[in-house]
Amino acid sequence: MRTFRDAIDTHAAAGPDAPCVLAPEPNAVLTYGDLARVGAELGAYLAHEGIPPGSVVSFMLPNGVAAASIFLGAMYAGYIVSPINLLAQDTQLEYTLAHSGTRLIFAAPEFVGRLRALLRRPDNPAPVYPTDPDRVELPRQAPAPLAAVNPQTPAMLMYTSGTTGEPKGVALSHWNMVCAGRAVVEAQAMTSADRVLSSLPLYHINGQCIATVSPVVSGGSIVMPHRFSVSQWWTLVERYRPTWLNMVPTIIAYLLNGPDLTSAQVAACRAIRFGRSASAPLPLEQHRAFEARFGISVIEAMGLTETASVAFANPLEPSRRKYGSAGQPLGVEARIVAADGTVLGTGKQGEIELRGDTVMIGYYRNAELTAQAVSPDGWLATGDLGYRDNEGFYFITGRRKELIIKGGENIAPREIDEALLRHPAVLEAAAVGIPDPNYGQDILACIVLKPGACCDEAELRAHCLAQLGRYKTPRLLRFVAALPKGPSGKVQRLRLLEMVQ
Repeated sequence: MRTFRDAIDTHAAAGPDAPCVLAPEPNAVLTYGDLARVGAELGAYLAHEGIPPGSVVSFMLPNGVAAASIFLGAMYAGYIVSPINLLAQDTQLEYTLAHSGTRLIFAAPEFVGRLRALLRRPDNPAPVYPTDPDRVELPRQAPAPLAAVNPQTPAMLMYTSGTTGEPKGVALSHWNMVCAGRAVVEAQAMTSADRVLSSLPLYHINGQCIATVSPVVSGGSIVMPHRFSVSQWWTLVERYRPTWLNMVPTIIAYLLNGPDLTSAQVAACRAIRFGRSASAPLPLEQHRAFEARFGISVIEAMGLTETASVAFANPLEPSRRKYGSAGQPLGVEARIVAADGTVLGTGKQGEIELRGDTVMIGYYRNAELTAQAVSPDGWLATGDLGYRDNEGFYFITGRRKELIIKGGENIAPREIDEALLRHPAVLEAAAVGIPDPNYGQDILACIVLKPGACCDEAELRAHCLAQLGRYKTPRLLRFVAALPKGPSGKVQRLRLLEMVQ
């Protein structure tokens, strides 16, 4: 299997009625046979509309039958799919639609008017196709031959969140994404019998490559609710009996503060082989608390859009995992480099670089930025800071742009976060550097308390002094209702400054 068409056709031939996507809200099932049919029908429809293969086609839909059908069907038919973030502001939408040159947008009814208003401008002429999130209904066309696809054919154009500037369009090939799926399948010993429960959106790389592409590669299935719900999560486990859970730290935090499981839900959990957490570092206390409370071991991993969501993962065997580590390289080579490009050894902190078959084609329509990020010999500069231990496990200490430098000392924001999370009243916490006339930077921390919990600034400051010492204790502590996050649940630290200004 080297393309999505290979994968879908292989499974459709072997078991056309085998489920691929299970959508709880309409109680619908999308089989591998359905996917092959929808891919062919979508290709015929787009060709009839004068949209040639290789063009960009977008969707703005919640998770479900329609989103999964268009996501996989467009790539199957030889088009470049470009998912649109449902949380995007108009300025971001306008930029990405114009930059991608998308030729058609499938949109849920609530987004149609907004998109058409943005697309009235001459540089954004794409039509909007109103789409029910729970079904795909295309005008019937005469069957048309599908364009050839090969491993290097562009498959997806995914825009990053753009929290530090304009969004970057990451172009991934069929081979990039299939390799990513294959790496996860092999590392987690997945087969066609495996089923994942994932509510991560199909406009985020984790929801795409980990939760959707991996099952398609293995011939397994995905339970795909419209969105995450604390009250429905364990009900879905009982109803669909998944063998693994795809999560992010935010989901884990809310499940830990959610209701207790019923006896039937506890029984259903016994079939779960593991949970997987990525997209942001998993605080150590929450990691251990989740495993202790629910009896489900959690594999911590890390990925990024530019490598189709794979970079590191802890081993499948629980005894080999290391709490607090993103794991060992997954589907890529990895190394740590100094600011001058020198490759560093064990225990030395620097920037993480990656190389392998999952590394992107490049940034769409931006050769200069691609050349800055990817070296001539294929090493991708991730912007993540960390170090490698003597067993090849990597530990992430922060982002190059988010590192706090106070009085010349480097302070990793994650160290502050984890100290705050050890307070029993704290649900979420995030630290960021703020300008300081004496030190250059000092520390701001924003805190979300658990429902019903009480804690004042004095108590939390005393806790920080005990955990961190005076130098690393935040100068400013601010209680907030919620932390600013991207679609995967990753905290957008630089937006914390906007919240308190």
